[in-house]
Amino acid sequence: MVEAADLIDNDFLRQFEIKIDDQMAIIEYSLQERKIFLTKLFIPESITDENFSKDFLSAVFDQIAERNLSVMPTCPEIAKFVRSNRKYKRMLPVGVRI
Repeated sequence: MVEAADLIDNDFLRQFEIKIDDQMAIIEYSLQERKIFLTKLFIPESITDENFSKDFLSAVFDQIAERNLSVMPTCPEIAKFVRSNRKYKRMLPVGVRI
């Protein structure tokens, strides 16, 4: 289970990070004005928990929501997550549909 306290926003490297069993799961991003572009998702192969990806993305989206940013998922895995979770669709910029 991913805890929000374990999630790190490394703004120097422009990525969200979480360390699990000496492995690092990462979501790279680009911040422009009031939008955050989620560009790449990397989950190590050693993390075999099926729900890890969903929990990790939920924690990232919750942190982004707290900052009142719009989300532009440019990575296919992240776009699929948004499509399957209605509560995060509202975070898309006006006029953007996935």
